[in-house]
Amino acid sequence: MSHLFSPLNLRELDIKNRIFVSPMCQYSSRDGMPSDWHLVHLGSRAVGGAGLVMVEASAVSAQGRITPEDSGIWNSDQAKALAPVARFIREQGAVPAIQLAHAGRKASTDIPWKGSGPLDAKHGGWQTLAASALPFAAGFPAPREATLQDLEIILGQFAAAARRSFEAGFEVVEIHMAHGYLLHEFLSPLSNQRSDDFGGSLENRLRFPLRVAKAVRDIWPEHLPVFVRISASDWMAGGWDLPQSLELCRGLQAIGIDLIDCSSGGLVPEAAPPFGPGFQTPFASAVKRELGLATGAVGFITEAAQAEQIVATGLADAVFLARAMLRDPYWPLHAAKALGVDVSWPSQYERAKQ
Repeated sequence: MSHLFSPLNLRELDIKNRIFVSPMCQYSSRDGMPSDWHLVHLGSRAVGGAGLVMVEASAVSAQGRITPEDSGIWNSDQAKALAPVARFIREQGAVPAIQLAHAGRKASTDIPWKGSGPLDAKHGGWQTLAASALPFAAGFPAPREATLQDLEIILGQFAAAARRSFEAGFEVVEIHMAHGYLLHEFLSPLSNQRSDDFGGSLENRLRFPLRVAKAVRDIWPEHLPVFVRISASDWMAGGWDLPQSLELCRGLQAIGIDLIDCSSGGLVPEAAPPFGPGFQTPFASAVKRELGLATGAVGFITEAAQAEQIVATGLADAVFLARAMLRDPYWPLHAAKALGVDVSWPSQYERAKQ
């Protein structure tokens, strides 16, 4: 009996196993439109046996892209283009999921293999927007502090993106509140120095991210789950940390969020996370233990036995795999063999099972 390969039920959705493909930016879109790359990239992970396959951080507005090549879901054409991707994932027995994001002050940058530096208008960049007018790092331009009107617009953009995601055929939507992007910028005192109702105290810093979560939960079908990805720690003194994360998760739980995807870091470049196998798993364990919320563990999970141990011992309800899935789209099939579990292979690949 493998816990990793047991089904997970969230609301009325049954996920065949606990191996989830993490949202991983591919920087292969034009004007936010997915390409053939996305169909092949995501489809191969569904063929490879994952229980859930999540589309990369998809911007809720053009301004919210990390790079000009980011995927988006701010218009109906993008949703229509994503529909075949969602359909193919589902046809392989996996759950199609999508992450909704706004990059905040970390927007308007170049793609990683060109250096990830900030882009000016001459090179396709744009004015960024954030909780406060604080640049991400030296050499980055200062973002514009979001006005109350901006916040209402962004709230509507997240809700509209969730509606389009459902229309495109996705069964899970995840809200990105991690890695130094806009909603994380509101949460952390290192990036939020506002003096209005959205800054200062923890209650105030939670206010806008929780409003976004409620707007998405309200528009998402009742029978389907909503996830939230958090950075449980900034790994910086005076920054966002686990106790504050637990307060955020209490608020998310009250709204009806179903699973917390527990990552960390990304807010400031000088942070030094203690990278190592399963280094973020204790965050998922703490949220699950303290609140009884379903959680996903992510970060340096590479081996079948390691993933099995995380789920079997109740440290998390699922594992999100990123780089391991980039290296091997068929990681779940190979993990099943390593754990002695007999799982179905695609009929077209059955001859290679033994």
